[in-house]
Amino acid sequence: MVGRQTGLTIGEVAERTGMATSALRYWEDLGLIHARRTTGNQRRYERATIRRVSFVRAAQRVGLSLEEIARALATLPEGRTPTSRDWARLSRAWRPRLDQQIGRLEKLRDQLDSCIGCGCLSLSTCALHNPDDVLAARGPGAVLLEP
Repeated sequence: MVGRQTGLTIGEVAERTGMATSALRYWEDLGLIHARRTTGNQRRYERATIRRVSFVRAAQRVGLSLEEIARALATLPEGRTPTSRDWARLSRAWRPRLDQQIGRLEKLRDQLDSCIGCGCLSLSTCALHNPDDVLAARGPGAVLLEP
């Protein structure tokens, strides 16, 4: 059976997960996944890496950054694949963050209705307007839409 004794190649992990090999290498650099090296310096991944990649992708789909995911994965014992119990614990911890994100999206949706309705996008009345980039110090994104 391919990969059972020697581990999975990066191409095999990419094929099984639908991820680009460049993304897998990047995630490895970030510590999200781990590979051992062969004597020829080729990456070999444990089968459990497939589940770990799926875990990371699921966390990204709910809007978490790779930094947040890395912090969460760091709470797991080394070399262990997240279980359903781990996912439940981590998702409970992420709930306030996700509720905040949902609130921002609802506010954006509700405020965009008036812009879409009138079509003017008036700079004098638009809630999204940021003259002279005065809000840059508050960080990136639509900071006027923070709940």
